[in-house]
Amino acid sequence: MRSINIRMNTSTAIAVRELLKSEAESRIYLYLLKTNGAKTEDIIKGTKLHPSTVRELLSKMYSQRLIHRQKQRNDNIGKNPYLYTASPPRMLLKRYIEDLEQKLNKIANIGIENNTTPNHYIHILYHDEGGKP
Repeated sequence: MRSINIRMNTSTAIAVRELLKSEAESRIYLYLLKTNGAKTEDIIKGTKLHPSTVRELLSKMYSQRLIHRQKQRNDNIGKNPYLYTASPPRMLLKRYIEDLEQKLNKIANIGIENNTTPNHYIHILYHDEGGKP
């Protein structure tokens, strides 16, 4: 797979790790962004994570829609491998914002009786490039 130019530094890696709440998941996610997709064996080599850890996390991250996978045609005998790609970073941000909004709304409505209709509602706006929400 063709590598793309993505600016990765320590603060970026830390921010992704905090969003994903996992060092191993952030290493996989950042590797997939950097390489623009990879097979399991390449991810294992590139992240230097244990093979069973990578396989388990790829399955988990796929079910959470943090990554995508596509079956690759293999002319050799055996299973056809998947090519994994990372979901766009803005999807991570949107998911994080939704989670943060829920937490903030719970705090904002502490002590309100009949908590089925909150009196306070916190909404965080996120704009993509071009100012589109």
